[in-house]
Parts: sequence; structure tokens; C-alpha cells
Amino acid sequence: MSESKPQLLVIDDDAVVRQGIVAYLEDSGFEVQEEADGNRALEWLIDHPVDLVVTDFKMPGRDGLSILKAVHDISPDTPVILISGIGGVRDVIEALRLGAADYLVKPLADVEVLVLAINRALERTLLMKENLAYRRQLESANKELREYVRVLERDHQAGRRLQSKLLPRKPVTVDNLKVTHRIYPSLYLSGDFIDYGLVSNRYLSFYLVDVSGHGAAPAFVTVWLKQLVRHYMRERAVFSDPALFEEDSVRLLKLINRDVIKSQFDTHMTCFSGVIDTETYEMRYVVGGHLPLPLLLMDGEVQYLPGKGKPVGIFEDAEWEGEVIQLPRDKRFDLVVFSDGVLETLSAPELIDKENQLKKVVARMGRRLDEISQVLGLTQEFTLQDDVAILHVANEVN
Repeated sequence: MSESKPQLLVIDDDAVVRQGIVAYLEDSGFEVQEEADGNRALEWLIDHPVDLVVTDFKMPGRDGLSILKAVHDISPDTPVILISGIGGVRDVIEALRLGAADYLVKPLADVEVLVLAINRALERTLLMKENLAYRRQLESANKELREYVRVLERDHQAGRRLQSKLLPRKPVTVDNLKVTHRIYPSLYLSGDFIDYGLVSNRYLSFYLVDVSGHGAAPAFVTVWLKQLVRHYMRERAVFSDPALFEEDSVRLLKLINRDVIKSQFDTHMTCFSGVIDTETYEMRYVVGGHLPLPLLLMDGEVQYLPGKGKPVGIFEDAEWEGEVIQLPRDKRFDLVVFSDGVLETLSAPELIDKENQLKKVVARMGRRLDEISQVLGLTQEFTLQDDVAILHVANEVN
């Protein structure tokens, strides 16, 4: 097809009419091929694609409807305009049903009507081609997007599996003390993490962190953090010396804060870190910007433990205040710590109301971690907007 002028094929057995139409169309800026016979026109069309076909309705041999069908067989996207001097409503309906771009009636008092019909049909065809090209581009983009999403899903699953493998494999029990946890993952890979263990055969240490953001970065930080804490335990002898027990909870947080800032991960974390001396049942803990505060259930009453401090990984000169509480050796107690994702599961409108609602849940279900999860609607994976992590420390005396 010509890029400068639209090419037309005009078919009409009446030479006078045909030549008049051709002359007017050429004067109007079209390149025109004329044919008197429908069969010869179709043979020519096979090797010479055009932008539009104009054909008479009543001709010997092939009529306009037959030519319309044949043109669409040869070139489905080529518009066809029929012109007839004797056609009725039924012919018009049949022509349009078969896909005619337009139907004009002879005699054409003004051939400009035909020019307008041709331009209208060409514009419509161009729009259809542009829409088709756009749909194909969109389909290609959607295909690439689906593949990208599949890659992200695989990465998400791989990250989730890695995080899961680094979590404690089973509860830790020392004497009557038992530490366990639950993590309910969100729709996104994110940074809730829990770890615990016995240090120096005496100190039951545990922490819950919530790294800011979603995606691979916070998930990576949780992996790095686990190794970092182990390094401090081994190389810096954290919780290895009873004489330094009072200081080590805060010292550990300062070390983590320093390395998080130096790492330039462009992230920070809130955390709760605690350690129980299994000989004295004294618990030391530190709160680093973490909400909600830990809940202690004892003697049928629930209270939020006091604590405050800045998040980790923001301020180089941040200071934290270690808290201390004496826990009973011969009495049942439950310490329950949630990540802040739990607040989104609560129906109360304000934070203080949510905290009271959570307190009531723990008062009823504090000894049954799975029942707490069920009451909070945490039984289904990948339906939450944020991870929900639960750390549970209990003295399981009879």
C-alpha cells in the first residue's frame, strides 16, 4: 500500500459511471485502480492489496455481495463500500450484515458523498488497526508482567522459606520455662522475626523484631540479624558473665543499632529483647520502639509491662533503659509479645481501645497460643496486610 496516497479499487461494469467516479477520486487525492469485471478485479486484488474497495451492487457475473465476501476472504481488514441503483432495504441489511463499510444509492448527486464515506471508512479501519496494535502491545506487556509476577512470587516463596528455616524449629524448655512462637505471614514478604535459646546453660534469651518495610530488603535484614546476634553471643560474650547480666540486654541492643546503621540497609526495626536468669528467675528486657508492649498474665490478671526506647537503626547515639522484673518460680505466668501487625486485626478504632481489646483476649486465652491466634483471625496464611508474630514465654508449673 502507498504511504502517501490511499489506494482504492473501483469495480463497476458501467464505463461512464466508473470513469466519472475514478476521475473525481483521483482529483480528491486517491490512487485508483478501476475494473469492469468482478472476477478480474478479484484476481488483481490478490497481488495488489489496496486500502478500500468500491463496487457496484448489480453486475453481470459477480454481484456486489459476492465481491464483498470474496474481498473479505482475500483481505479481511479491507473495507468495502457498495453502490446500488436498485437495491432495497433487504439488500442494505444483508450488505451491512456481511460487513460492508457503507452502502450508497445511485445516482450519486454529489460524488463528494462517496469521498466522505471513503474517508470515514479509512479512518475507522485505521482506528481498528491502531486498537489491534495497542491490544497486542498490551497483551505482550501483560505477558511480561505475568512472568515478572511469577518471578516475584518465586522470590517471595524462596525468601519466606529461608526465613522459616531460620526460625526456631521447636519450643525451648528449661526447667518449667517454655518458649514458643507463631508467625502468620502477610501477603508480602516482610520483616517479622523471632528467635530464642539458652545461653551459657543459664540464660534463656529471646527477642522479637519487626523490620520496617516489605519485600526482600527487610527479609534479608532478618536473616542477617540472626547471624549478627549469634556473633555477639560468641565473640562479644553477651550473657556469658553473670556479673554483666544487668548490662548485657542494653549492650546487645547498642551493638545491633551500631551495625544496622553502619550497614546502610536504609531500614530500621522495632524490637523487644528479653532474657531470664533460670537460676533466679529475674528477667531483664529492653523495648526498642515496639508496640504493643509485652503482656504478662499472672494470678488471673493481665498487665502491660513498662518500657520505652527508640527504634533500632536510626540514631547513632540512641540510649535504651533496661527494665527488670522478678518472675515467680513456683507460680504460673505467661508472657505474650505481639508484633504491631496484630493491631490491624483488632476492630477497635483507637490505639488505646485496641490495646484494651488485646489485653482482654490474652486474659481469656493467654495459656493457649493457638486459641489466641484463632480469636484474632490468624489461622489463614497470606491474607494479612502485615505479618503477625507472637512470642510466648510461660512458666508451666502445676
